[in-house]
Amino acid sequence: MQKFDWKEKYNSKIATAVAAMKLVKSGNHIFIGTGCAQPQHLVNALVKHSANIYDAHIVQLLTMGPAPYADEKFREKFKMNSFFVADNVRHVLSKGIGDYTPIFLSDIPKEFESGRIPIDVALISVTVPDANGMCSLGVSVDIVKAAAANAKYVIAQVNQNMPWTFGDSFIHVNAIDMLVPYDEEIIELPVPELDESLRRIGQNVARLVEDGSTIECGIGRIPQALAEYLVNKKDLGIHTEMFSDWIIDLVDSGAVTCAKKLLNHGKIVASFCMGSKRLYEYINNNPFFEFYPTEYVNDPFIISQHEKMVGINVGLEVDLTGQVCADSLGYQFYSGIGGQVDFIRGAAKSRGGKAIIALPSTAQDEQVSRIVPHLTEGAGVVTTRGDVHYVVTEYGIAYLHGKSIRERVLALINVAHPKFRKQLIQGAKAQNYLYQDQIELAWDQVRYPEELERYDTLRDGTEIFFRPVKPTDEPALSEMLYSLSEESVRKRYMTRTMTFPHKDVQQLTNVDYTQNLAIVGTVPGVSGEEIVAIAQYFLDPKTQAAEVAFIVQDEWQKKGMGTFLLDCITEMAKQRAVKSFYAKVLPNNKAMLSIFHNSGYRVNTEFDGDVYNINYDLTKKEK
Repeated sequence: MQKFDWKEKYNSKIATAVAAMKLVKSGNHIFIGTGCAQPQHLVNALVKHSANIYDAHIVQLLTMGPAPYADEKFREKFKMNSFFVADNVRHVLSKGIGDYTPIFLSDIPKEFESGRIPIDVALISVTVPDANGMCSLGVSVDIVKAAAANAKYVIAQVNQNMPWTFGDSFIHVNAIDMLVPYDEEIIELPVPELDESLRRIGQNVARLVEDGSTIECGIGRIPQALAEYLVNKKDLGIHTEMFSDWIIDLVDSGAVTCAKKLLNHGKIVASFCMGSKRLYEYINNNPFFEFYPTEYVNDPFIISQHEKMVGINVGLEVDLTGQVCADSLGYQFYSGIGGQVDFIRGAAKSRGGKAIIALPSTAQDEQVSRIVPHLTEGAGVVTTRGDVHYVVTEYGIAYLHGKSIRERVLALINVAHPKFRKQLIQGAKAQNYLYQDQIELAWDQVRYPEELERYDTLRDGTEIFFRPVKPTDEPALSEMLYSLSEESVRKRYMTRTMTFPHKDVQQLTNVDYTQNLAIVGTVPGVSGEEIVAIAQYFLDPKTQAAEVAFIVQDEWQKKGMGTFLLDCITEMAKQRAVKSFYAKVLPNNKAMLSIFHNSGYRVNTEFDGDVYNINYDLTKKEK
């Protein structure tokens, strides 16, 4: 079979880079191909061509290779406008050389099509054309296809190293004005190093990802960390703006099958990727991967049609009301809006979807909190407080959507670094976001004991999640207490009427987990976890004896919940060297008396005429 000779067939279109640059004139708007598919050879030729032009406008999203046209010495030659502030242009933009255009990624193609952002010359990278004259745009389709479709001239660097990708990723040679054969390695992005803090973020995010979910997750440390905790999931799908090497293990492990996707069923969908040579070889000629333009991939309507769509994006800082800054450090632009809002809104509208902002709780070697009383002066809001749903750090998950300012503040403080929590509470009080009597614990000395979390199954088969109480539980706990029957209130508090004001309930939810400990039993509810039971002890540090008490919501009584609660809190107390428990029980509270007497300990019971006084030694269990 005779080998197809594309150079012979398209000889009239083939040119050197130097010759191709003659299409570029002074004042032209020049688009530079995106990400790791940046046509480096053409960029170098363009810079050499600068001796012949003035005031050319560079239009780009982000490029991972050098950006010599952004150098100050070319200020009279090139004026740069970038839709994203990458490492290679950040330093010059901070000096006022060039412009940054904040825009949703899904909107950029419309700007090209309308001519509001004109493109005279598009410099792109393509594969070698096939026998039908089709070239693949390879690892970057994104806004490249729209730029090429609306440019007056298209100059394509034909690179044999460019992976052939499927989907809506093709351009015919008839739509290209000049083909410049030049082989160079595709720019690589190293796999990021991870630390324990990042892995905890990944683990927390993974808890929100159900089997059968379709996920959006980009590049960087958090996506890499997340992937480690997704390998045991089942039938995940991928619909994402971009991806990196993390995707390989998810496919190879069988976690990603795309079998549950309603759109592009059985296919991973992205608009570009950046990673190692291993990744490029993995996707090359691989029909499991399909690349589509940004106007499709980032369309919130398209995104929302995936059931259980999980959009995972990162932020630089979040204020206590839930506003997310993701593109600037104060007045300095650091990155860009990108596709964050596209996916946040798309995932939020998805049936069973989740919109997630993930970020480390601190920056600058733990010297600065990323959760702040107010955004840094000059910082821009990318995701509004109305759009934000989940905020995840290494300290947990804060669900904000539909929550009041006070609830948001407590939730975000709960996932902030402990050493900044008191400062954040004081800042919130100053703004009257919190009640002035809000308890301020020594959070730098208080650690939430995650290891005490556990699942148990009741007699009727219902699974209950038992965990230590959190300050954010106050509204849910108050709701549970007010739902109790008069009889349940009397048995627990020995009075027929009882109110549960903020000042009392917060005493139950703000504990140090040592001298005072409370655990709650929760089940899934409409607005998150619903508290259906609570057990607590209050320790006398002098005697190491603790008063223990617990209460179960009426509809959850007689299912074995009380036994589980006592077993849980007993085990926790023994780990903290508590020596004995004591309690007061009304004579008609037969169920509670039975629970204590069946605890496995030698229980001492004394009746004083009104109540039974119960005590027992935790160090002496009956044989």
